[in-house]
Amino acid sequence: MQYFQKDPSTELSSIIKSFWQIEDLDNTQIIRDKIVPDGYPELIFHYGDPYKIDISGKWEIQAKELLAGQLTNFFHLENTGAIGMFAIKLQPWAPSLLSKHRLSELVDAAVSISDADTSIVTLLMEIAKPSNSFEQKCEKASKVFLNYTQTTNFEQNGIRAIKEIIDSKGKYQISEICSKVNISERSLERFCKENIGLSPKFYSRIIRLAYIFKLVNEDNNNWAQLSYLGGFYDQAHFIKDFKKFTGEEPTKYGFNEKNMANFFLK
Repeated sequence: MQYFQKDPSTELSSIIKSFWQIEDLDNTQIIRDKIVPDGYPELIFHYGDPYKIDISGKWEIQAKELLAGQLTNFFHLENTGAIGMFAIKLQPWAPSLLSKHRLSELVDAAVSISDADTSIVTLLMEIAKPSNSFEQKCEKASKVFLNYTQTTNFEQNGIRAIKEIIDSKGKYQISEICSKVNISERSLERFCKENIGLSPKFYSRIIRLAYIFKLVNEDNNNWAQLSYLGGFYDQAHFIKDFKKFTGEEPTKYGFNEKNMANFFLK
């Protein structure tokens, strides 16, 4: 299995978090992967065989091109054959620019990209074809998104508040963030409901948990220390949140395993 990841240009970082690709076109093995919330929605293009997805206890075939919203829990994916996925990990506010859906409808859901902005659908589907290398896909997709960075106000207070949540690794109180960016808590709640799909507090929990994976990769393996560095009230609180979002206790989780969850969270 080959994993590729690339950051966008500075010009596009206001709308794109990263590009990624997973590929094994000669694969004949069925692999079940767990996906853990990381706080970022995605545009995903399968150029290999379809994937099956189980979000609500029922396995379904994923669309070949899809927009995946925010997650509140872990779920499982399973390939049906050759593996080929190219994806664009979006900034949390970006789907509101691309989708006709209310963001609350995209929570724990993945919808066909045909429901997104039709002006980019055909272009992105063509870009995602295996005839393009990963670098070519990133370059061509970047050009498609340039128009959005030129026509959108990314300095509005709601977006600035979400950036503060991300930059603080989810450690700041929502009241502190609201005061810093000059937005009321009620206004931020409304912004998040309309543009993120999750409440500010719940989103902070996801960002705080995702930071734990980065701390582990820096060789921090003392759970009490990790709880403190991650901004959790105590170790019990940390373990509870970790199990909620991953389905496992931190001592039993395979941080060194080569799988999708660890690839995305590292």
